[in-house]
Amino acid sequence: MFIRWIMPSRNIIKQYGASQYYHIYSRGVAKQNIFNDSQDYGYFLQLFKRYLSPNAESRKHHAPYPCYHNRIKLVAYCLMPNHIHMLIYQEDKDAMTCFMRSLVTSYVMYFNKKYDRVGPLFQSNYKASLILQAKYLEHITRYIHLNPLDWRNYEYSSLVYFSGSKSTQWLKPEHVLNIFSGFSDYMEFLEEFKDQKYILCEIQKTVAG
Repeated sequence: MFIRWIMPSRNIIKQYGASQYYHIYSRGVAKQNIFNDSQDYGYFLQLFKRYLSPNAESRKHHAPYPCYHNRIKLVAYCLMPNHIHMLIYQEDKDAMTCFMRSLVTSYVMYFNKKYDRVGPLFQSNYKASLILQAKYLEHITRYIHLNPLDWRNYEYSSLVYFSGSKSTQWLKPEHVLNIFSGFSDYMEFLEEFKDQKYILCEIQKTVAG
């Protein structure tokens, strides 16, 4: 896919397009935690499986959950204590909106019930920056994977799937890995982030606010 050079667009754009990549960012209300323990992280990851696996997950006495497998490709993610990052590719212009509504609603219901709370968990709507340059995808995933201090061993990012240590049908790291000659090449790219610090700063600007 050959597309023209452009930096990620500012997240104020609300008209989403088909066949496009987006960097999604969302954080907790007042920067509060949205994950308190391993169970919380695990539940969120199960929601990826629920909504992005090829076969819709069934519910007892209810219709199956929505299945976005053919509409959304999750390429990379990182779940931090008070915010989340995702890189997705949407096939149709409404896919991301529908997917995020399902994902966030399900998680907030779980979180509020577990911690006996009410009200919103995430600060306003998620932010989605449009990416219109194929090469820029690698920099977005570098920014996502380098969020944790101990990023090489962080349990709640997609890096373990990039390495091939784990695999799943709901994540598509090949969208980025195909740019490299292999995982070791990708790891070298992550290690060299200081040489591209200005690009990481540009990405940070798109999630500021």
